[in-house]
Amino acid sequence: MLDNYFSAMHHWEGRIDTDTDYDAFRWHQWVEELDLNSDPKPFEGELGFAIIGFCSEQGVMRNKGRVGTALAPDFIRRQMANLPCTFDQKVRIFDAGDIVVQHISLEEAQMLLSEAVRRILALNLFPIVLGGGHETTFGHYCGHLAHARDLGNNTPDFGIVNFDAHFDLRPYDKGSSSGSMFRQAADLCKARGMKYGYLPLGIQKHSNTVSLFRTAEELGVHYVLARELQYGSATSVYEKVDTFMYEHESAYITICTDVFSSAFAPGVSATQAIGLDPEVVLPVIKHILRTRKIRGFDICEISPRFDHDNTTASLGAVLIFSVVNTICQMHGLAVNTGVEYY
Repeated sequence: MLDNYFSAMHHWEGRIDTDTDYDAFRWHQWVEELDLNSDPKPFEGELGFAIIGFCSEQGVMRNKGRVGTALAPDFIRRQMANLPCTFDQKVRIFDAGDIVVQHISLEEAQMLLSEAVRRILALNLFPIVLGGGHETTFGHYCGHLAHARDLGNNTPDFGIVNFDAHFDLRPYDKGSSSGSMFRQAADLCKARGMKYGYLPLGIQKHSNTVSLFRTAEELGVHYVLARELQYGSATSVYEKVDTFMYEHESAYITICTDVFSSAFAPGVSATQAIGLDPEVVLPVIKHILRTRKIRGFDICEISPRFDHDNTTASLGAVLIFSVVNTICQMHGLAVNTGVEYY
């Protein structure tokens, strides 16, 4: 049984134009509840997604950031509720509830999330994890490794693509935080004899110490600076992305919303005055998804208490909308309206 685990279906409500015409449906009319504690049967349809929230701000607190991320999953769901169903009815979207990080340690909570992700993958569903601080991603990552072990692969070649202003490769001798996850992943790979693959995109020079750049070099981490992504050659960026994806059997995408300019993402733990434009990031995300190697997605660091008019939560919803629609297109399950959706 998963502890600290709760339903989140009450957030799926919104405008209803019709109860019968699917072409006018919104997500809140299509999302189904999935209770991971009820021993559900594996999904046997063509394509299914499972949304799970990680209501945590402990890692942000340890990292001395602006707390508030524990509320983010609920706010993101409310923004997703009125998204249009631009996919075939064969596509199913499930809400698998929330892991709530209260009265337990962050490390215990990350392992609960790992188990939840493992169960979602075992159900043949694509996990979409709503953080929480970026400490979310270590639990998500461990869930993929656990699922690989279930399939008999103890040393999976599993990469991480991170859109982020920060490396998040800090030491964690005093406990994990929202700034240590990818160093934890590196150490885990070393301990288990696994290949470590980490590609951060959107790194800001003013947001990382010299030591962190050196740590990245020591770990063999290649990266793309924010200015290269925003103003540089798209061909050069895609070449780096393609090289990374070619080198790994599979991967997952994590987005720290502080990679974006505060004009687009004011409600984050650490704002970026000269961060990225989402219109620049979205094509790169879609390009990565089209490699058909991505096995999961998470979005982190949205802090509703600092958001304005739900701008950042809405951006999070649009990013998830883009991920879902791109994967549906790849499976031939997107509705053709003649309009290019994000």
